[in-house]
Order: sequence, then structure tokens, then C-alpha cells
Amino acid sequence: MSAVTGQISWVYTKKLAPCVSFYRDALGLDVVRDAGTAMIFATGDGARIGVCEVFADRVVEPKGGMITLLVDGEASVDTWFARLEAAGVVAQGPPEKMERFGIYSFFVQDPNGYLIEVQCFL
Repeated sequence: MSAVTGQISWVYTKKLAPCVSFYRDALGLDVVRDAGTAMIFATGDGARIGVCEVFADRVVEPKGGMITLLVDGEASVDTWFARLEAAGVVAQGPPEKMERFGIYSFFVQDPNGYLIEVQCFL
């Protein structure tokens, strides 16, 4: 069996443009592939978020799912929070420690309601 060389988490949308503004402009993620009705954004070595317009049986269904972006240290979480706030993205609250999981994080939603967490391990 060959090794896994990467990973893409897909979310779906009815309108791609607001998602591009969120993932590329607000989050600052690089576009690694533009397929017209779908775009793939790099989050780290071999890790990607794909956003695709709905088709066939693909639907917008954000309930129960979450994408976590890992950063290095509490100061980085705070910097991301300030950056997104400055870009007009409304967080669900300020960064906080979650002792139960040993993390420090905050949450925002993309234009379709998918939950995005920016987190560091403590």
C-alpha cells in the first residue's frame, strides 16, 4: 500500500464567491487549485480545505462538522483572532483555554455555517 501524501476536507456551498473571500482573503489561505466551481486552499504541508459548489448529492450540511486550523502557541491564536476580527469575521467568542482538551482556541463560521476552529495545544 502506498503512503498517503495529503488530505483534503471538503465543504459545499451554493455560492463560491463568499467562500473564496472567507478562506482566501480573511483566513489568508493560498489557493492551490481553482477548478471554476471548486477551489482548494492550502492549510499546511499536504493539508487542504476544498470548497465546492453543490452538485448531484453534495449538499451544504455544516451540522456536526468542524475544521480545526492548528497554529503554534497562544500568541498565534490571539493574532489569528485579531486578524479575523479586523477582516470583519465575527467569532463565537474570544480565545479561551479548554483545560478538558488541553487547548487554547476560538471559533468562527464560514459563509455556509461550517465551524472553523483556530487552536493550539497547551
